[in-house]
Amino acid sequence: MAKVMVITGGSRGIGAATALLAARDGYRVCINYQTDDAQARDTLEQIHAFGARAIAIKADASNEDEVIALFHRVDAELGPITALVNNAATIAHQSRVEEMSEFRLLKMMKTNVVGPMLCAKHAIARMSTRHGGFGGSIVNVSSVAARLGSPNEYVDYAASKGAIDAFTLGLSKELAGEGIRVNAVRPGYIHTQFHALSGDPDRVRKLEKALPVGRGGQPDEVAEAILWLSSEMASYVTGTFLDLGGGR
Repeated sequence: MAKVMVITGGSRGIGAATALLAARDGYRVCINYQTDDAQARDTLEQIHAFGARAIAIKADASNEDEVIALFHRVDAELGPITALVNNAATIAHQSRVEEMSEFRLLKMMKTNVVGPMLCAKHAIARMSTRHGGFGGSIVNVSSVAARLGSPNEYVDYAASKGAIDAFTLGLSKELAGEGIRVNAVRPGYIHTQFHALSGDPDRVRKLEKALPVGRGGQPDEVAEAILWLSSEMASYVTGTFLDLGGGR
């Protein structure tokens, strides 16, 4: 049976690194993305360059109609999903809670919490032995912010990732007897474009020297952890969190 991985937010950063590593490891890969057509094409071309099978699907992973369409395309073009990586997320400008708008809070929770839950829902319907599937893996991309809280900066983002941690733990127990393992990685300061969304694109470079290891992480380092959790080498691992925070 072919290995098929769906990666939300898969066009760049941690998602793209995971897509490339998965393709090299023999997965058929679906790169889901929402806005950056050029980056999605570039990542897809890199995968095709070494002969792997992959597709890129533009869809809002927090909109159920679009998630349904995404999974139907994966079924038709790649085959039954065996691994889901919930990587798509957003962040906003640094702010105290009393300055946060309702719109910001709703967008944060819809993208960072509702989206992963919807994608898991439709992956479970295909992978769970309860529904006639053959099992599989779900890896949620959380953040060290979930245990640090990000005061005076992104309490809403930290709270959304705390919700992902609770979701990971609960879902892992719910699905343990149905052939699906559910785990999470919690990256810290990683050199990607993500912090540009917060208005501070150089955040990692400015703060990395304060980390115990003295540097920020690379997307490939997070991708390696995701691929390990998705693999049979982690067959006895579920409900587990791997911190990739450089000691933070």
